[in-house]
Amino acid sequence: MKIDAQPLPRKGFLRWLGRDESEEAASGCDACPQPHADCGEDPRIRRRRQLMADITSFLMAHRLDISPATLAFAYDLISGNDPALADKVSERIEARQPVTHEWLEHVAPRSQPADASQAQHHLIEQVETTIHEFAQTAGSARDATTEYNCALELHADGLRQGQPPAAGQLHQILHDMLARTRKLESQLDRSERATRKLQKRLQAARREAERDHLTGLPNRRAFEAVFAREAAFASSHNEPLCVAFCDIDNFKRINDVHGHEAGDRVLRSVARSLAAISDDTCHVARHGGEEFVAVLRGRTLDQAHATLDAAREALAQRRLVNRTSDQPFGQITFSAGVADVHAYPQPRAALRAADTALYEAKRHGRNLVVRADPNWPPGKRRGRHEPADPKASPSPD
Repeated sequence: MKIDAQPLPRKGFLRWLGRDESEEAASGCDACPQPHADCGEDPRIRRRRQLMADITSFLMAHRLDISPATLAFAYDLISGNDPALADKVSERIEARQPVTHEWLEHVAPRSQPADASQAQHHLIEQVETTIHEFAQTAGSARDATTEYNCALELHADGLRQGQPPAAGQLHQILHDMLARTRKLESQLDRSERATRKLQKRLQAARREAERDHLTGLPNRRAFEAVFAREAAFASSHNEPLCVAFCDIDNFKRINDVHGHEAGDRVLRSVARSLAAISDDTCHVARHGGEEFVAVLRGRTLDQAHATLDAAREALAQRRLVNRTSDQPFGQITFSAGVADVHAYPQPRAALRAADTALYEAKRHGRNLVVRADPNWPPGKRRGRHEPADPKASPSPD
């Protein structure tokens, strides 16, 4: 999607890149009309103010959304952290070509995956180091215990033979035992503190690994664990349990017309609508693509249907607009299929039934929530997560 950017004045862009050394650029600041030497403002604060002003000006001039990716891009560009990137942007502006989201993705791909991989590698190294240190401490404790036992057994043998040990020998043994025990206590204390810190980092890493970074919802991996846990709990406590698949209607058309950046915003908006029904017994996750999944404990099939239908209706009544182009998205809706988990022999079978019900909602016009029927004969309708039949027509979007 093309965006008609307004090229910025060459002098202003050079100042962003740190190349404008004219007297005019150095004579005053945005905070006051006086020369910098006379305005009394801390130079460090003034530089920060100017940096923020230039970043804002750049993003607004090129009609770029305010997001972590664009802010990081603008910071690297204006602060001079990435001279190669600055040259590319300068060449593009001189050629009077727009700086768009699509172009940014091409020339400055996001670095999160690499950063995440590096953080994961560092965490693994810490785990290995902590385990190694704990093993060394445990080994030292074992060696010390063996030595104490040998020394005590030696003196015990002497006592049995009527040869009591000298007072100095017992004193030395006790002194050595106390010294080594104190050292081991200190090592164990350090290992315990390191282990607690590592546990917190591992918990944070696990939460991060189970979060969908685009929508902020739990991801498919997290849902699998929650679904298994809730199914076991509902079964043992004789509670109702339902599972649902939700899919944004005509999402491919949204991407084709408005672009993938706008499509991501629609995904986040639908995610917020579905997240609104989440609580301690209702869990919503992004399953992948434009599809979401929910597990609802403590709700009958009719109650789960009503909950999802209310979320569907609330979203359908909203009218979203593409902030980049001011072009309306039109009505954004989703279709859903919901199944009673206890009506099927296995929880996975209920998940497949919910998927089949979603297919039925799509087939009957979209913007619907359909209850799965346990009496549907096997193979009557194929859910989109079942093995494909080469002769079957594809599922509607």
